[in-house]
Amino acid sequence: MALWIAYILTAAAAFAGGFDARFETIKREATARELYSLLYDLPKGGDIHHHLGLSSWASDLWASATDSAIHKGNEFYTRMQIKGCQGDSFPALRFLNIDRKTYQQLADCGQSEFQPLSKLTAAERDAWHSSLILDLPGEGRNEFFEAIVLRSVALFRNPDLLKDQMIRMLRRYGRENIRYVESQTSSAAAQVDAIRSALASKEAVESGVAMRLQNVIIRFHPQAEENLKKAYEFVAANRDLFVGVNMAGREDNDKGHALRFLDTFRQMRRTHSGIHLSIHGGEKDSPGSEVRHTLLLGAERIGHGLNLITDPDTMLLMRNGRHLVESNLVSNQLLEYTPDLSKHPFPEYLRFGIPVCLNTDDSGVWDSQFTDEYFLAIRHFKLTWKEVVTIGRNSLAYSFAEPELKAKLLASYDSAVTAFERRYDRSDWRAPLNSVRPEVSGYARRRLGID
Repeated sequence: MALWIAYILTAAAAFAGGFDARFETIKREATARELYSLLYDLPKGGDIHHHLGLSSWASDLWASATDSAIHKGNEFYTRMQIKGCQGDSFPALRFLNIDRKTYQQLADCGQSEFQPLSKLTAAERDAWHSSLILDLPGEGRNEFFEAIVLRSVALFRNPDLLKDQMIRMLRRYGRENIRYVESQTSSAAAQVDAIRSALASKEAVESGVAMRLQNVIIRFHPQAEENLKKAYEFVAANRDLFVGVNMAGREDNDKGHALRFLDTFRQMRRTHSGIHLSIHGGEKDSPGSEVRHTLLLGAERIGHGLNLITDPDTMLLMRNGRHLVESNLVSNQLLEYTPDLSKHPFPEYLRFGIPVCLNTDDSGVWDSQFTDEYFLAIRHFKLTWKEVVTIGRNSLAYSFAEPELKAKLLASYDSAVTAFERRYDRSDWRAPLNSVRPEVSGYARRRLGID
């Protein structure tokens, strides 16, 4: 018995002296700025719920869209006035963006509503930036779905701008210690060529960030079933880059309910093999069985899964299972699905045994970055070091990356975690932070008080 007690005391002492204990000390003693810097330096796994066309910071979009060397003469115009011109088919939005080709097709009245981006005043430029971000009081999901998404479309249809934005994103993600991004896009052939070119560029390779893509459709579109079939064909023809199919769009629009697509998904499985599914499910305010229905479609991962918490039978089904929930704290807060993050179901899923990870969703619109997600999770839910590492590993283990890449990413992540522990497992843990220079997001400045 004495030997057994001695063993327990020795093990407890070893645990107390490990990085788990050091991490608790850091959380307790760190200022907000110090914790943010530490988490910026933290090895991240993968951002696997990521929308390509909504993840560029507005400042980066401006830099690309006003650079003639990038847009190659196909400059961009933005709508400054709404005059109700005859034949106008645009949505009634200021700061709607179009390219030169579209501009030249407009009549004189239509052209008079738009100005070249490069000719905006400083105040107009600031307003243009704000039009692509949820940064003002009262803005929420309607501004996002009905305005910002529409303003962004033309910018990412331009292959040259898309390539430049991807390189900027990957370099930024590399600085933030992200290893893998699995992004959703509905790209056409010209854009896929731009994506391949971007990923093959010297800058992208040196970023150290691997990227794969999912082809996404809008679930409430009248032709969504046909679009889903085309998405499968597209992924099958581009398997070097595309690893899966996704469905997105407001779930409070009942025309996109999951069971509408059951027969189509079953048909696609009779035709195609090895195409993964990650589908938005349960991103709603109201209780419901959307996640259960989404699993029935064949989804391996659930995007958001907010109202899963209201479906105990499905929670039990997913406990210790092979289905992962992709959580997005900043997104759920700003779109007002969980404006009070202390009530977010993320920690319940994590500690109940449902596989879960953190993601950014649409970081360009939130003006945020991956560090913000970790900061919120640790501050609101007091994550342990073991939980932090588990979340990072989950994002890679449940990714759709091909087996060879996945093994490489996991090994790289584990090695980086070990190095991180060695760097900060010291009584003067602040010393290594002196060399960390975090980029602070606009969200962190406005919402977290990080200067």
